[in-house]
Amino acid sequence: MTFQKAAILGAGSLGTSLAKLLAPKLDPVLLVSVEADVVEGINRDHRNPKYLTDIELPHNIRATGDPREALDQPLVIFAVPTSAIRPVAEELAGLGLPATTPLLSCAKGIERNTGERMSEILRDVFAENPIGILTGPNHAEEIAKELITCAVVASEDEALAKSLQDLFTLPHFRTYTTHDVAGIELGGAVKNVYALAAGMAHGIGAGDNAVAALVTRALAEMVRIGTALGGEKETFAGLSGVGDLIVTCFSEHSRNHRVGHAIGSGKTLKEAVDSLGMVAEGVPNTLSIHEAARKAGVRTPILDSVYAVLYEDKPAAEAMRELLQRDPRPEVE
Repeated sequence: MTFQKAAILGAGSLGTSLAKLLAPKLDPVLLVSVEADVVEGINRDHRNPKYLTDIELPHNIRATGDPREALDQPLVIFAVPTSAIRPVAEELAGLGLPATTPLLSCAKGIERNTGERMSEILRDVFAENPIGILTGPNHAEEIAKELITCAVVASEDEALAKSLQDLFTLPHFRTYTTHDVAGIELGGAVKNVYALAAGMAHGIGAGDNAVAALVTRALAEMVRIGTALGGEKETFAGLSGVGDLIVTCFSEHSRNHRVGHAIGSGKTLKEAVDSLGMVAEGVPNTLSIHEAARKAGVRTPILDSVYAVLYEDKPAAEAMRELLQRDPRPEVE
């Protein structure tokens, strides 16, 4: 299948950057947003007035506040926050989205209480639609500026995976495929928690040695969680695993790192989130992933420490000391 146009649900930083990325290949690109000022600004000024405000958008990108306009699009891309995936999907299903329309999830997280990945939520709502996932070390700010980026796409439908790979292959954007749907979704979700940890470490004044060690041990922990929840070990050595972990733990664009840094520097969780002004998925993800890891019986000392800082008011410096004072053990088990 070849896509000539598409609807992107969500006109935040991610949705806006994906629209700009796909504009050379699709005509039109439809951005669906619940924010009336965003819709007006994109259509009038060809700029998003709230997100990526310095990026000029091609004229074949059009915004709307009416999700019914997505119903006749040959591809629907979900670029909303993880907490909005289910309600947005249910709204679209209620409007009568055809069962043949392929769906692409670009959100990173798992749902609290159910422990479901984003593709599983979509499958709950859409029993028959083909579903794909796009993920990797993909900060919206750099995608929008056409800086070199790599991603990975997965789907149980091989033809859809190949079509999505073709769509998301441009001179500055290279896309790989994998069959491991669970693995790439879990990597994209779990790394957010460790970006908070890296930010906290920087915030309390830890040096490069400490943060490098923390992120390395976080990768080992990510593999334990990911494989326990259905992913393949090899996947976490790829773009959706170590690749996304690196960029999220060290990039200036990382919202989760910035929130963690603010907390490590002495701000409360509320102050840190309010100062960001955008969604940091690691904050709600810590709750859902901690819950899923406990149910699976996985040993997760770093995740437990982040959870304690965010939701049990433990100081970040104390959490770091406790991690260092744990009983010695082999590096590889």
